[in-house]
Amino acid sequence: MPVQSEWRWVEWARRLQALAQVGLEYSENEYDTERYTAVRAVASEILAAGSDVDPQRIRGLLDAQTGYATPKVDVRGAVIRSDSILLVRERQDGGWCLPGGWADTGETPSEAAAREVWEESGFRVRPVRLIAVWDRTLHGHVPPHPFRIYKLFFLCALLGGEAKPSRETSEAGFFREDALPPLSLGRTTPSQISRIFEHHRNPGMPADFD
Repeated sequence: MPVQSEWRWVEWARRLQALAQVGLEYSENEYDTERYTAVRAVASEILAAGSDVDPQRIRGLLDAQTGYATPKVDVRGAVIRSDSILLVRERQDGGWCLPGGWADTGETPSEAAAREVWEESGFRVRPVRLIAVWDRTLHGHVPPHPFRIYKLFFLCALLGGEAKPSRETSEAGFFREDALPPLSLGRTTPSQISRIFEHHRNPGMPADFD
């Protein structure tokens, strides 16, 4: 699935940012450092011109990236009970999504998924199967993100708990596949939820990727 044409400017900015970041990590003289710093500035200008985010904030975000440039990792826990899936409502945009977020250093991907579900919904779960590793850029998420993101989806068994709000989520609930609430499309899409239900109904399906 190709990158959406209206987002190509984001992909160009990402590539420039990655080139600049790697160049700054390995450059051995001040002239190369100046050039790669200028390339990073161009990437920042492209992202700022195509969004309503403060240019200084974008520049600070890019400047904070060091070392070899790699994709970021987002984990999501899929919990299905009585043919309904657990979703949480994001305070940031009011939309609903699968509980999840950035994986933390020091924990495995499945541990990160279980932690995110607990923190955002109030339910304890046990990840039982990796069902998808999807590139966020290729799966209809809006708006675009300045960094490339790999999203890992785990089908989880429900162990206990009760719905509770959190710092990032205002409520949690279970929804049928044919009665989904408005989704936070930057985090979860309808096609992803449909695919999760397919995996739930067909335990032998191999994990999706890309």
